[in-house]
Amino acid sequence: MIIMDSVDLNVSTLKPLGERVLVKMDKTEEKTTGGILLPDNAKKKPQIGEIIAIGNNKKNSEDSVTSISLQIGNKVLYSKYAGTNIKINNDEYILLNEKDILAIIE
Repeated sequence: MIIMDSVDLNVSTLKPLGERVLVKMDKTEEKTTGGILLPDNAKKKPQIGEIIAIGNNKKNSEDSVTSISLQIGNKVLYSKYAGTNIKINNDEYILLNEKDILAIIE
């Protein structure tokens, strides 16, 4: 099992660059369906979150700049082992590349 630490930041804003997206992670389950409290190392990493900030652009194969197809406020499903975990003021976020976002949840 790979244990990844998160980066702790004490900032008020974080602006992703390029085609990166900042997603606020949904809370993980604290209990099993039977009511047993889970320790931190037994919790599953969430794969759903809400987009908080978006980078300004991305380059395509012809080196022309195109805009990112996501919007702030979209609820998204992302790859399980993608991105960099960031903790800002005790809230958990993940910084992802746009290609690591699998779907928009409506």
